Amino acid sequence: MILCYVTDRASFPVPQNEHLLGVIRRAVAAGVDWIQLREKDLSGRDLAVLAREAVAAARGSATRILINGRLDVALAARAGGVHLGGVALPLAEIAAWCTKHAPASSQAFLLGASCHSLAAATAAERDGANYIVYGPVFSTPSKTKYGPPQGLARLEEVCRAVRIPVLAIGGITLDNAQECRRAGAAGVAAIRLFQECEDLAAVTEALHRG
Repeated sequence: MILCYVTDRASFPVPQNEHLLGVIRRAVAAGVDWIQLREKDLSGRDLAVLAREAVAAARGSATRILINGRLDVALAARAGGVHLGGVALPLAEIAAWCTKHAPASSQAFLLGASCHSLAAATAAERDGANYIVYGPVFSTPSKTKYGPPQGLARLEEVCRAVRIPVLAIGGITLDNAQECRRAGAAGVAAIRLFQECEDLAAVTEALHRG
């Protein structure tokens, strides 16, 4: 199961980068597969600084750092990929650019997309996404603007319709993560599950163990 920690430093009592980097380091040590930097309030310059520090924290591990919405920052920081939201840059154009220009490395540069419907998921696959994050599957405060929970049946429908990995997001817990897996999801993406737990290593081990 692919585990993706989506960062949200604004939820900390004081949104300090150093606090977030501490969580990122713990996530890397715990074996979280991907870490998506989703800090939309930061300027490009400040996000680039944070991204370089996150990439440095993950260096030598299997954890990949993904940058939300900023291809330029992802490339400058030598991150493992870029994640595009529903109103981000045109995915097909970014995919074509990455095919020609993304830096060569031992691991392919990942291009991901957030999707909230079956139509969006199939379009993302067609346009060149390497994976999609689909949801919200369950109720969660951070995803209320995307509408009511999609539920496991719709998640399964999306997983059956595309060939690329689907990560479930929205209200993911230790208890329901395996339900998402049984519905066909290749993994889960979450904020609170990773950022607010007391023992991140134990949570990661339990999710990977299934």
